[in-house]
Amino acid sequence: QRQLVESGGGLAQPGGSLRLSCATFGFILEHYAIGWFRQAPGKGRDWIGCISTSENSTHYADSVKGRFTVSRDNARNMVYLQMNNLKAEDTAVYYCATEAIVRIGGRLCPRVEYEYDFWGKGTQVTVSS
Repeated sequence: QRQLVESGGGLAQPGGSLRLSCATFGFILEHYAIGWFRQAPGKGRDWIGCISTSENSTHYADSVKGRFTVSRDNARNMVYLQMNNLKAEDTAVYYCATEAIVRIGGRLCPRVEYEYDFWGKGTQVTVSS
């Protein structure tokens, strides 16, 4: 069974940076696209970015484009979310998830929650001065 564990969350000041990690277990990471989502208090879970399998193509929501970067290290079974120039509105619980299908090759990764099937439990990010 695929498992994911997020870490690296915490308190950051506006304009600061954090790097979240997503450790993966029980599957061949290079065969799956990985998505990052977040859920702010009282709101639904929103897609913020993803990384494809081959060529490491990445895609981002407009709200984080230019500030956040997704990367992967298949040899270490890790996926990362580098977050720079953080804003108060980035405060949320952040989740990583695997796409529900094996995708070998291609530059695509899903932008909708229902196309992901295994999720981590999330890590809290709070941006405040």
